[in-house]
This record gives sequence, structure tokens and C-alpha cells, in this order.
Amino acid sequence: MRSIRVETSSATILLTEAPTPKVRDRQTGEIAKDATSGEALMKIGVVYIEEGESSLFHVTVPESGVSEGLVPGSPVALPGLVARPWESVFNGRERHGIAFRAAAVTPAAFPAGIGA
Repeated sequence: MRSIRVETSSATILLTEAPTPKVRDRQTGEIAKDATSGEALMKIGVVYIEEGESSLFHVTVPESGVSEGLVPGSPVALPGLVARPWESVFNGRERHGIAFRAAAVTPAAFPAGIGA
């Protein structure tokens, strides 16, 4: 399916969950890998705030794109953030959603007037 670029320049993005390895198979504990590079993938939780509205979601980031010193509650940047619709059938039930992926997660600054 098509990926949709997410414009983040006017948003405040706060880290809600520290980076953890993304698990591909919960039964075996297998860690998810990037299909092209084979690099391990990490999962983070964020709150995306824009124009007075907020959304909580998880973002997948390659392990090499995770900056050191990320602390829940702090502002972050998500360069290359894309949204990809998905759908599947599991145990006879149709499921669908939106998966988010970024090239990296890096520390950012609060916009002027926030957090002061």
C-alpha cells in the first residue's frame, strides 16, 4: 500500500514510551527487522499535538535512528515520518489500521511558550 508523508513542522511531538525492540512474533520473541536492510526495528510511543488536538500512537524506527538520552515526556522530532494504511485477516476477523514509521527519533525543543 501507499505511504503518506506526515508533515510535522507545526506539531509538538512528545515521547510517551521509551524505545523498545519491535517484536515480530510474540510466541518466539523474534525481533522485527527491516525488509531491505535487515536492521532491527524499534518501537516508540508518542503523543502528536497540533492545533489543539492530540493523538497517541506508536512509531517504528530503525535501531540506528534512535538517539541516545531520550526521556519520556520530552519533545522529539520524527524525520521522514510516514503513515501506511494496513489491513489483514487474523483468526477469521478483519483488522485494519495505520502504521507509522520514521527514519529516526531525535531530541527536539518545545515550541516557544510551551514548557516554559
